[in-house]
Amino acid sequence: MAFKTYASAIAAAAASAALLNPSNAYADGISPPNPSENQPSPAPPKVRNDHPRTTSAGFDPEALERGVKALKEISTSPHGKKVFETIKKQEETKQAELAAKVAEFRQMKALHETERQKIIYDEQKKLAQHQAQTKSQMAKYEDELARKRMQAENEYQRGRNQELVKMQEESSIRQEQARRATEEQIQAQRRQTEREKAEIERETIRVRAMAEAEGRAHEAKLAEDVNRRMLVDRANAEREKWVAAINTTFEHIGGGIRAILTDQNKLVVAVGGVTALAAGVYTTREGARVIWGYIDRILGQPSLIRESSRGKYPWSGMFSRAMSSLSRRNDSGSASKTGNGFGDVILHPSLQKRIEQLSSATANTKAHQAPFRNMLFYGPPGTGKTMAARELARKSGLDYALMTGGDVAPLGSQAVTKIHQLFDWAKKSNKGLLLFIDEADAFLCERNKTYMSEAQRSALNALLFRTGDQSKDIVLALATNRPGDLDSAVADRIDEVLEFPLPGEGERFKLLKLYLDKYIAQAGSGKSGFVKDLFKGKPQQIEIKGLTDDIVKEAAAKTEGFSGREIAKLMASVQAAVYGSENCVLDPSLFREVVDYKVAEHQQRRKLAGTDKPMA
Repeated sequence: MAFKTYASAIAAAAASAALLNPSNAYADGISPPNPSENQPSPAPPKVRNDHPRTTSAGFDPEALERGVKALKEISTSPHGKKVFETIKKQEETKQAELAAKVAEFRQMKALHETERQKIIYDEQKKLAQHQAQTKSQMAKYEDELARKRMQAENEYQRGRNQELVKMQEESSIRQEQARRATEEQIQAQRRQTEREKAEIERETIRVRAMAEAEGRAHEAKLAEDVNRRMLVDRANAEREKWVAAINTTFEHIGGGIRAILTDQNKLVVAVGGVTALAAGVYTTREGARVIWGYIDRILGQPSLIRESSRGKYPWSGMFSRAMSSLSRRNDSGSASKTGNGFGDVILHPSLQKRIEQLSSATANTKAHQAPFRNMLFYGPPGTGKTMAARELARKSGLDYALMTGGDVAPLGSQAVTKIHQLFDWAKKSNKGLLLFIDEADAFLCERNKTYMSEAQRSALNALLFRTGDQSKDIVLALATNRPGDLDSAVADRIDEVLEFPLPGEGERFKLLKLYLDKYIAQAGSGKSGFVKDLFKGKPQQIEIKGLTDDIVKEAAAKTEGFSGREIAKLMASVQAAVYGSENCVLDPSLFREVVDYKVAEHQQRRKLAGTDKPMA
């Protein structure tokens, strides 16, 4: 027990000595581990001096005193040597433990250095990768910027090129307009010069004619006396000759009258012969008139018919009809070669196809003795309704007859009789007849109209009576500009309705080409007899210079709203303008001038009619 007490006291003394001199705590010279290598050493905490015996630095000498006291006891104790040996062994054990801890610390320090090098390597590797990635992104970004810059430059250059092209086009257009304006001005000046030249020539001719007339008058005045004397002598001779002839004639007549008056038998015979002759002449004339009226009523063409493929009488026009059928056959062959099966009729392709179908159906209907179908053609004036009806009758093998609704109203009470005569005459056609009524709304309008006379109502009722059933002899074709004005009963008798619109640009181009060939190219090339050429002279042919299809297409674009009839009149005006020129030549400037004039006239006419519409 005392040994343990001594040992603890020595340990306490050693601990106090170590606290007083920490540099002597390790006898082998091994310094303790420096904690500052791994982490910063914290500041030593301030020790609170709660005992008045301690110093201000917090040192307590009580433990030292106890240690000294213990050493004194040990030195006086018989077990002191064992205590020191025990303390020495404990110290060696602690030194060994401390050496092991130092080795472990060094190993940990080497391991920590390895880890640190690895971390540094990883960080450097990551830094290199990040730098490479950053460099790649910078390269991509720079490439993207270069591509966008190049694209922007290309867009700018493209826009600049477009602007340059647009400016060049506008410059070309302005140059073309200036050239055309200059050319038109030159042409206008040339025409003005030609007009002035023609005016000067006319004035010169007039002055020359007046001078020649004055000269002839002077010569006539000088020879007037001689001519008067010659005429007087000639008149006296003629008078004496005629007086002698008259005296001789009256002497013979007087002798005959005296002979008749003196002889009673001769007087009776003369009076009876003269009376019989007068009666015979009168009877023959009146009988012939009655018989001819009966024949005309039975066999002749009704007065309502204005045009027909049949002759006025069955025996009239046989040779002409045969020749016309041959010419139509030739025309159909040439038309089939040119691709237009309707001759001079230019229609919209769908409408032309529909009419061809109707002509084929009508021909088949006639062949199978089936009832015909009635038709209604409506559309603006001049769109080819009448010509289409003629071609429809020709292609279907029927006769055709043309009448107009305006001829019915002036007939008054005779209108009903004329309508019946018309249908009776139409039923006598062996081929079948297409009866075309133009301006049908003139007498086939609504019967509840207040201005419609009783005679017109009767005529309408007569036509409705004759068309009440389907006919195998007559095809009724009505044409009108106002289909809404027709009577409902008339509309009920219509089986096919065809609209004839104004020609489009393609149809106008074909019409211009057709009438250009008809009125210009073929003008003066027709066949004429010797006598006609002798008295009237051969017409001069027109020369066409520089008139291309593009110019004709330009005219077709300008003539929007023109009907086929207006286009025909336009080409007739071009022909008149060419004949009015000096050299009889049709050039593009003259053609454009006439077209522009007719277009302006057409627009003015539409304005006056109150139907002006903006043209495209």
